Amino acid sequence: MLDANLKTQLKAYLERITQPIELVASLDGGPKAQEMLGLLEDIASLSDKITLVRDGKDERRPSFAINRVGTDIGVTFAGLPMGHEFNSLVLALLQVGGHPSKESAELLEQIRNLDGDFRFETYFSLTCQNCPDVVQALNLMSALNPRIKHVAIDGALFQQEVEQRQVMAVPTVYLNGEPFAQGRMDVAQIVAKLDTGAVARAAEKIKAKAPFEVLVIGGGPAGAAAAVYAARKGISTGVAAERFGGQVLDTMAIENFISVSHTEGPKLAAALEQHVKDYDVDIMNLQTATALVPPAQEGGLIEVKLASGASLKSRTVVLSTGARWRSMNVPGEAEYRNKGVAYCPHCDGPLFKGKRVAVIGGGNSGVEAAIDLAGLVAHVTLIEFDSQLRADAVLQRKLHSLPNVDVIVSGQTTEVHGDGSKVVGLSYKDRTSGEQKRIDLEGIFVQIGLVPNTEWLKGSIALTPRGEIEVDARGQTSIPGVFAAGDATTVPYKQIVIAMGEGAKAALSAFDHLIRTVPVEESRPAAMEAAE
Repeated sequence: MLDANLKTQLKAYLERITQPIELVASLDGGPKAQEMLGLLEDIASLSDKITLVRDGKDERRPSFAINRVGTDIGVTFAGLPMGHEFNSLVLALLQVGGHPSKESAELLEQIRNLDGDFRFETYFSLTCQNCPDVVQALNLMSALNPRIKHVAIDGALFQQEVEQRQVMAVPTVYLNGEPFAQGRMDVAQIVAKLDTGAVARAAEKIKAKAPFEVLVIGGGPAGAAAAVYAARKGISTGVAAERFGGQVLDTMAIENFISVSHTEGPKLAAALEQHVKDYDVDIMNLQTATALVPPAQEGGLIEVKLASGASLKSRTVVLSTGARWRSMNVPGEAEYRNKGVAYCPHCDGPLFKGKRVAVIGGGNSGVEAAIDLAGLVAHVTLIEFDSQLRADAVLQRKLHSLPNVDVIVSGQTTEVHGDGSKVVGLSYKDRTSGEQKRIDLEGIFVQIGLVPNTEWLKGSIALTPRGEIEVDARGQTSIPGVFAAGDATTVPYKQIVIAMGEGAKAALSAFDHLIRTVPVEESRPAAMEAAE
């Protein structure tokens, strides 16, 4: 199952196992079971601390458990964890085998102290770049706390189960048989949902923090670059972010980041966070900004209010809140989000194998999505608002060569139809004739661009009608001491490499502002003397 080179690499990793583990296989007579058995035999042959047991009793077949011998610690994979999930398999082997996690000691202790019986089930697809974060997080929690159990399920292999539970987006997580979460989550986010007092404790810690000299809001490429450049100046720097990495986490292949011919979003996001951690930067994850309060006077402190009820203060602020997928804003879209309406063809495409889907948008992302989906689904209908596709010519040629793809131009999607639990079709308006038409289908993939995450800034800072933060050549906003960078700003061409450059520039501009502006606290005595 594994080639010689991969076996050599895996053997080196498995030498870190300190406690004996069993691989307990529950197999059937199908070809996937034979592949699974081959994989498990390869793994067991690489370490004398691993034993293979072939007579597992799990109802899901093929599946296998990784159990720590003599304990209740273990995780289960229902399906073959290859592709993006191979790293999840390796980490599960190491962690169940006693190898320590790199997560913070505080978070690990929080997991061990969770009180309750938690039985998690995660549906993943092998092409989903978001799924490994969730699978690995729940596997880690299971390796630390025997009252936490986790099964990672390949949705494409257990199609009947997926249809019964009407799972139409991955990752989808169930807790004790009930829906728990959908989409990318890291271990800290999952623990925060389980530990109801975590938000309040974090808020109290934030309230006790001294003002920063540079506070970065957002942890994407622009925010990471700003934090690194600020910290290198030796000034106190903080980063508050909902999730470090931002939209990069949702990006599949990255092939235009100069000097790196190919990487993937989650890998780049991890590298960004590690680079920031190399410096003395206070990283505050799981924090959502809700309001920006300008300084009362020049040189005063800027306040950023958070959803937790806490607030942060700083002499300068760099806004790098990024953007998110744009919605169609038509009836039925919100109701059937993750029930047939999807935004990531790489993640959710395998769940629509053999079904009919539509792709909304004729730019590069839309045409690429249609091409990818055409190899999985029965039929793809691409709908573009404009009178012609806007994608690169080479992509259009490939698209038109596919036999199971129809292209509709001058089409305006007007409604998503469902049966109460899932998508069953959509309506669109022919913008040439004005005629309303309907298409019966099971999935809709929306690929129509981005919208900046700036709603919380309305009324406090200058925004364009599209919601972008207005900045000058130095990244300065309409508020002195507040700078902005990345996809949330008016800077054209929303690219990772551009966001990084703009983040660095904003941090340098913030430093320049600091050395040219006298803080209110320092100027007060002179003002009092003048008054006397």
